[in-house]
Amino acid sequence: MLEFSWKVFTETGNIDAYLLHKEMEREDKEMDEPFKELELEEMDH
Repeated sequence: MLEFSWKVFTETGNIDAYLLHKEMEREDKEMDEPFKELELEEMDH
């Protein structure tokens, strides 16, 4: 979906597609954060 929203934006210049892309990108990063913290904790032990 991330690639699709970017493609729509680049082909149409639609600002809503860009905003959707940025929102999904931010949510992906937020979802990955807890896993990165767990990996770091596991490496310490």
